[in-house]
Amino acid sequence: MKTILLAALLAAAAPLALAQVDVRDAWIRATVPSAKASGLFMRLTSSQDTQLVTVSSSVAGTAEIHQMKMEGQMMRMHPVEAIDLPAGLPVDLAAGGYHIMLMDLKRQLRPGDSIPVTLMFRKKGKLNDTVTLQVTVKPLNYTPR
Repeated sequence: MKTILLAALLAAAAPLALAQVDVRDAWIRATVPSAKASGLFMRLTSSQDTQLVTVSSSVAGTAEIHQMKMEGQMMRMHPVEAIDLPAGLPVDLAAGGYHIMLMDLKRQLRPGDSIPVTLMFRKKGKLNDTVTLQVTVKPLNYTPR
C-alpha cells in the first residue's frame, strides 16, 4: 500500500519537477452569467531560463497570454507570444501587467469552482514541458494580498 501511495505521489509531482517551474497563488476571476472572458493570475518561478508559451483550459475556447502597458496616456492590453521566466526570479501574472485571458468561455465561472489549466513552457533547445493544475475561481471583488 505504501509503495502504491508513493508511486501515485511521485506521478502527481512529475509534471512540476519536469518543468522545473513553481506555480503559486493561481486564481481566476469569477464572471457574471453573460461574460465571455476572465483573467487568470499567478506567480511563476523557474529554476532555469524558460518561457511560458501556451495556456489552455477546457472552460475556454481560447486562452491567450496578454500584457497591459501604458502607450502614451492610455493603458492598453495586447496578446504576446511568450513571457520570459529568468532563472530564479519570480514573475507575477497580475492585473495591470502580464496575465492570461480566458476567452470564449463555455460557462459562467463561479467563486469556488476549480478550473483545469495547462501551462506549456519552452526552454532553450529543448522540447516543451507542461504543468497541469486546478485553479480556484475567486469572487469578482477579490484582491490578492
